[in-house]
Amino acid sequence: MKVVIIGGVAGGASAAARLRRLDEHAQIVMIERSGYVSYANCGLPYYIGGTITDRSKLTLQTPESFRTRFDIDVRVRQEAIAIDPEARTVTVRRLDDGSEYIEGYDKLILSPGARPVMPGLPGEDGERLFTLRTVEDTYRIADFVERERPGRVTVVGAGFIGLEMAENLRERGLEVTVVQRGDHVLPIFDADMAALLHNHLREHGVELLLNANVTGFAEHDGVVATSLADGRVIESDMVMLSIGVAPESTLAREAGLELGLRGSIKVDASMRTSDEHIYAVGDAVEVVNVVTEAPALIALAGPANKQGRIAANAICGRESAFAGSQGSSVLKLFELDAAATGLTLTGARRAGLDADAVVLSPANHATYYPGAETMTLKVVFERQTGRILGGQAIGRGGVDKRIDVLAVAVRARMTASDLAELDLAYAPPYSSAKDPVNMAGFMIENILEGLVDQVGWDEALALSTADENVALLDTRTAGEHARGGIEGALHIPVDELRERLEELPRDKRLLIFCASGLRSYVSCRILAQHGFTCANIAGGYSFHAHVERGGAVPHTCVGDCGLPVGA
Repeated sequence: MKVVIIGGVAGGASAAARLRRLDEHAQIVMIERSGYVSYANCGLPYYIGGTITDRSKLTLQTPESFRTRFDIDVRVRQEAIAIDPEARTVTVRRLDDGSEYIEGYDKLILSPGARPVMPGLPGEDGERLFTLRTVEDTYRIADFVERERPGRVTVVGAGFIGLEMAENLRERGLEVTVVQRGDHVLPIFDADMAALLHNHLREHGVELLLNANVTGFAEHDGVVATSLADGRVIESDMVMLSIGVAPESTLAREAGLELGLRGSIKVDASMRTSDEHIYAVGDAVEVVNVVTEAPALIALAGPANKQGRIAANAICGRESAFAGSQGSSVLKLFELDAAATGLTLTGARRAGLDADAVVLSPANHATYYPGAETMTLKVVFERQTGRILGGQAIGRGGVDKRIDVLAVAVRARMTASDLAELDLAYAPPYSSAKDPVNMAGFMIENILEGLVDQVGWDEALALSTADENVALLDTRTAGEHARGGIEGALHIPVDELRERLEELPRDKRLLIFCASGLRSYVSCRILAQHGFTCANIAGGYSFHAHVERGGAVPHTCVGDCGLPVGA
């Protein structure tokens, strides 16, 4: 059996290695148009930033190591330019001399990846405009930074690559402006959670322009002028274009293979295309979103690796299935970690689900153990069933751990009650006896069981302004209240509520907040049992300060409900 693989990196390389482990006698040929067959794609921005200093560390496998370990014929700087499904051949062009040859196959695996989206704007082909996809791109950018010593960079697009490049170039001392067409960075987060990242970027001197549309670029005397639709012009020494990726499916389309969402390659659960002899894996294929069961494009290394393994299994007669992807991912942004899995609240409602979310701000480990850091955790759930639909977390430690647990919960279709009952590892340096994931489960259970009503800040502020039968109640301490609050809100600290019930209007619905939502929940339980109608405001005042006011909320030395340790 002869298998030809077009494209390396995550999907193609994992397929090749799995094929060899399953079939020692198969002839395996890998065609890769770049000079590198298997490299740390996700590590490329960190080489540009200087965190990774050794170029060789970016290369995971070389053609020589693939030959030695796996007896695989790897041909770099060769590009597959056509597929003939009837003849089962691939036309390959050698990029060094332009010559071409025909390679036959019994089975073919396509792993072409995704290409950076180019906006089609004037001047986008300028010498000082860059995209980042390959190792060669990385070296070109790094060499430019070393040679030209740019002082300013404009980053167009605020997805993973855009923010990682913004961080790494800022760490190298450049003035960084990030231009984002939408109203928040990282679409895998809801806008309120992304606001925490907006504040952090600005704290580190990054200029962030939201709802800003780029209309073109012009280069003059070593300066790039980036024009915006509102008339503003941003001048910088270089521009990073990172506005997204699109499936690299030209070969598949020209070969007559069935295509799916946004021109992606349509495959079945075993990664077969519409041609039984051709498989496809990685960023170019259409997948199923495991939450909505709808077609999706999710360009991540983890799913690509799994798909490569599944395709190899199928070719070797060991049928397995790729159940879909949920987009679990994590990002480092200066001192913060930001991670997400599954659906955002916005995405869940757009998909037609009756969804809600809880927001909590727990410490990453026991607050009495030195070094506790506060994170913000948002967990999305389905109202009718309590099923966990997604999660988002931002903080300075323990974020990836909680999102990984929630990723399992999403995949296993677990409910809030399941989260509450999870038996998770605990010791003071690592967690609390009630882990943040358990706490999220408790909070959702309380809502579903009718122990507490919940509203978001937008709804709470709108109701308090428009409805005379609604009042805001601040249950923080006097000291916290003195440092800032909501104008017109009543103020009674939670520990004084029972003695001051007569001060509260019984004919109004009380919307209650504290710093993070814990004391306001306790307040709701007290007041409900004394005959008041009330609701807890999700996230608390600290979250509101971040989202609406751009305030900096402390992460370190914070205890229960956002109070400083020892307060």
